[in-house]
Amino acid sequence: MAPNENAVVRTERLVPGGVTLARHEDGRVVLVDDALPGETVEVELSDRRGAEHGTVVRVVEPSPARIEPRCPHARAGCGGCDLAALDHDAQLEAKLDLVRDALRRTGKWAEPNVVAGPALDPWAFRTSLRVGVEDGRAALRQRRSHELVELDHCLVAHPLLDELVHEGRFGDAEEVVLRVGAATGERLALVTPTRDRVTLPDDVRVVGADELAAGKRAWIHEEVAGRRWRISAASFFQTRPDGAAALIDTVRDLAGRALNRDSGTLIDAYGGVGLFAGALLDGRTGWKGLVAEHSPSSTADARVNLADLDAKVVTTPVERLRAPRADIVIADPSREGLGKRAADVLTGTGAARLILVSCDPAAAGRDVALVIGFGYRAKVSVVVDLFPHTHHVEVVTSFHREDS
Repeated sequence: MAPNENAVVRTERLVPGGVTLARHEDGRVVLVDDALPGETVEVELSDRRGAEHGTVVRVVEPSPARIEPRCPHARAGCGGCDLAALDHDAQLEAKLDLVRDALRRTGKWAEPNVVAGPALDPWAFRTSLRVGVEDGRAALRQRRSHELVELDHCLVAHPLLDELVHEGRFGDAEEVVLRVGAATGERLALVTPTRDRVTLPDDVRVVGADELAAGKRAWIHEEVAGRRWRISAASFFQTRPDGAAALIDTVRDLAGRALNRDSGTLIDAYGGVGLFAGALLDGRTGWKGLVAEHSPSSTADARVNLADLDAKVVTTPVERLRAPRADIVIADPSREGLGKRAADVLTGTGAARLILVSCDPAAAGRDVALVIGFGYRAKVSVVVDLFPHTHHVEVVTSFHREDS
């Protein structure tokens, strides 16, 4: 391949990382940035980490599902919604294909059973947003770049959050995490490095990263699944409450009969503020819970959120968890996935049902192969589209122990 050589290729499908897979006439693979599945594009070729990549020079034959992005910032190059040019229904089909391929190739699941989960609103849904700052205004990075695109509004942000994007002035801040409670109306801004020269509406709790490091605490509350959740500035929570509810419903359905017993033990690994344990144990007096989470901020919240339940919260990496025997295990790891040691710990509980919540299809594939290798059978994967207009997707996979 000559440097900066151009080629015309036909894209096939979306693959992990938000690129599309295409092939040369001789069958060689090229990974294409900013193209949609089913397009003929002219690309400028380059080599990155041993793989051939293509940057679109022009679209020769667009996908029938290509649309004009609704958001003006997406049209201007904002990378926050990298699938904004793909029709929403086609986005879901592309993600289902992406997950099937990852589970088949990486997960070694010969015929993966992949289905779509609950439908979620593709607009005005986000209740948290991490932004950069450009000339004192909220900004997101351009596609495939470190350059920033200043935001006037964000069409995927909840109205309470969009107001902060529009009205916020953030001085010399490097980064700001904005978070709102859709049900409670509470709002918070975590500013890095300090909150100096930050201007926001009077109701917003503003805290600097330097203040958190010195021991200050700040939080908001949200309501999901009939429970009230404390969420601290440094704690993880899903980016949309309806998405959190959809994940809870999906996990509950996949737990099935294992959850219908009068008593049992449930382990919520990578449990965050206790979302799954709290929602699934609510009203089940004979059940005990164990929440394992490495973040001190999140475990502090979980102890508050689960105070009315028979649930123990421990601050520990899952790899070091001394896990008891369990009936149900729920694992919601970060984008990197479980890894072999955590998979060994969680499958060692002997749980009849193990439910894996993955936020990256490639990690889902790796973890499915690991869990199957420890004596479990994959039953179904449910794709919950928490992040419309992006290549990101949540995958909930149910496993049954082979001897259960």
